[in-house]
Amino acid sequence: MGEPATVSAPVLVVEGVVKEFGDVAKTRALDGVDLTVGPGELTALIGPSGSGKSTLLNIIGLLERPTAGRVLLGGHDTSQLDEPGLTAMRARMLGFVFQFHHLLPARAAALLKRVGLGARQGHYPSQLSGGEQQRVAIARALASRPPLVLADEPTGNLDTASSKEVFALMRRFNRERGTTFIVVTHDPRIAEGCDRVVELVDGRIQSDRAVVHPPDVPDAPGA
Repeated sequence: MGEPATVSAPVLVVEGVVKEFGDVAKTRALDGVDLTVGPGELTALIGPSGSGKSTLLNIIGLLERPTAGRVLLGGHDTSQLDEPGLTAMRARMLGFVFQFHHLLPARAAALLKRVGLGARQGHYPSQLSGGEQQRVAIARALASRPPLVLADEPTGNLDTASSKEVFALMRRFNRERGTTFIVVTHDPRIAEGCDRVVELVDGRIQSDRAVVHPPDVPDAPGA
């Protein structure tokens, strides 16, 4: 679709988002969520299982439509878009990193070098470790230089060392490119390594706080 969008603040605005499931006995997964994320923020989204984290990420990622409310990406009201419009907006604005990365054999050579895997270019996904596969997934998410990357438990199935490497890589691209990240995580070390922590409980934002880092804070949490 040509050059990436030039995005001014805020990158993301979530206004009064409600999400209900079920036809008769409705379950409310999100209950009036408001969230604004500026450019270059690295935001952790935390909360207990069933709190609505992944549902909110899917709605921000235009993978599900809210029951009520709206999502603005780069100032564009996505509630006004049809399915082709949503697909185009995802391609233009968003990158995705999931816990299970579903890698395909084809990869971008330049970005593989940037994530330290240039020597592994000829390998198949099954020949890579979990941490290496997740680094490839990050490279894939960043290939089109999206303004916003959504990461759903990107370190959830990794050991401590691999988790540090993956988080450090996200932080590196956040700082070097100014890419905005929203990271769903259960790992408190990952959350405290971000710039901001938003906690969801029972489909509502329970708290929203900035994380203050010392000037010499390492890129990887717990290092």
